[in-house]
Amino acid sequence: MAGDRWISVFLEAQAAELGAARNTLLAYGRDLQDFAAWLSARDLAFEAATKADVESYLISCDAEGLSRATRARRLSAIRQLYRFAFEEGWRSDNPAIQITGPGRDKRLPKTLSEDEVDRLLDAARTAGRSPSDQARNTCLMELLYATGMRVTELVSLPVSATRGDPRMLLIMGKGGKERMVPLSAPARDALAQWLRLRDAEEDARRAAGTPASKFLFASRGVSGHLTRHRFYTLIKEFAVAGGVSPQKVTPHTLRHAFATHLLAHGADLRSIQTLLGHADVATTEIYTHVLEARLSELVLKHHPLAENPAVGGKSKTQREGE
Repeated sequence: MAGDRWISVFLEAQAAELGAARNTLLAYGRDLQDFAAWLSARDLAFEAATKADVESYLISCDAEGLSRATRARRLSAIRQLYRFAFEEGWRSDNPAIQITGPGRDKRLPKTLSEDEVDRLLDAARTAGRSPSDQARNTCLMELLYATGMRVTELVSLPVSATRGDPRMLLIMGKGGKERMVPLSAPARDALAQWLRLRDAEEDARRAAGTPASKFLFASRGVSGHLTRHRFYTLIKEFAVAGGVSPQKVTPHTLRHAFATHLLAHGADLRSIQTLLGHADVATTEIYTHVLEARLSELVLKHHPLAENPAVGGKSKTQREGE
């Protein structure tokens, strides 16, 4: 069986049996196509590749300067492909099963302060060439910060899920898994205002013979809704307008801010896990480290002994009075 056929059958199985998300399938496909091209350049194929071949491929990825996270992801894709091939009887072994991956960089997720989020929200309210643009931008940002949605979940949100001034929003997450998240009062207000303008625009389109869109944030593009790339550029514009460093701001940064701020105000990890749609609470635990780091910074910056801990237990005020 040719390499392309291996990949296509594997991806079809991932989609059908495991409900893998479209973006996950695209990532698997890119990684496996890269491995297939590397094998082909050496007159090798999936059917006969050995453990040494897979290790050589990973070494070449390292030589290209790919990050540890990228190499770990590629090994995972190769390992899963060969596990599938073994289960289907295409191979009698899995050459990647005993290979130790490079691991992932243990970096804390970037987040934003509550003041920075407020500035982004304020900027969104006035950003746009028309009242409709401003209402849409406000709704995008309010929903994102109120729910912690992934950007794909946000831009592809069906309008049917938002009707009736909902207190809870039904979100379709990775792998087709649904979850309910509450909406804050500002988010509901922003949603209601945007729906009024959006529906008026949709009525005008229908009158002109254009079919109505099923998406909350409709677009004339192929997808039918606002793209992730377009929202990425929008949020950068809000950052500039709000005086927040654009390097710090991405749609995913708002998701991190949502979780970190909830935790800082007393929410428990299990609740945050449910709201974010994490399959494993271990994924959510990273936010405890973010909070710990920020608390540590706060103590080191403001505690009276932080300036000179060697001074025997005396406060700054006491030292100044001596």
